[in-house]
Amino acid sequence: MKTIKTTFSVEGPFEIPCYKGKACQIITADNAKTFWKNHSSVGAQRGCYVFGIRAGKGWTPGYVGKAAKCFKQEVFAYQKLAYYQQFLADYLKGSPVLFFLVCPNKKGPTNVAHIKELEDFLIQVAVIRNPDLLNVKGTKKEEWGIAGVLRGGQGKPNRAARRFRKSMKI
Repeated sequence: MKTIKTTFSVEGPFEIPCYKGKACQIITADNAKTFWKNHSSVGAQRGCYVFGIRAGKGWTPGYVGKAAKCFKQEVFAYQKLAYYQQFLADYLKGSPVLFFLVCPNKKGPTNVAHIKELEDFLIQVAVIRNPDLLNVKGTKKEEWGIAGVLRGGQGKPNRAARRFRKSMKI
């Protein structure tokens, strides 16, 4: 049995230019145009993307999306901008950024199923990092965990949990 494998590459984080007002910052249509002018090579690609805010030494994801046709058509669509503005309204400091997980260009049709699977996975990872993730679908909070491995609460993992994480590369 032949397995079809799609290996996505990561691009970013790319800072998004924005209008900085007295109360908050927003991303305008002109800011989106400037972004694509500076990052045109990624705009024609497809895959998944993660919008977030970088502040201090870390960053917080705000929205995860997929683009089956191309990022340029999807990332700054009207509804996505509304999500980004809502997210940015809660942060007085920080810079909005985008990560892109780019599907490789191969002969034949794009494997849209792999893009969807990656989006589902990224949403689950992002909602752990930010329980207020703005995605509507796929953000159901799991009610199970593995102590010392995944959603198992605080505290130092025991030896067995550390070995399990290492063997599973979690």
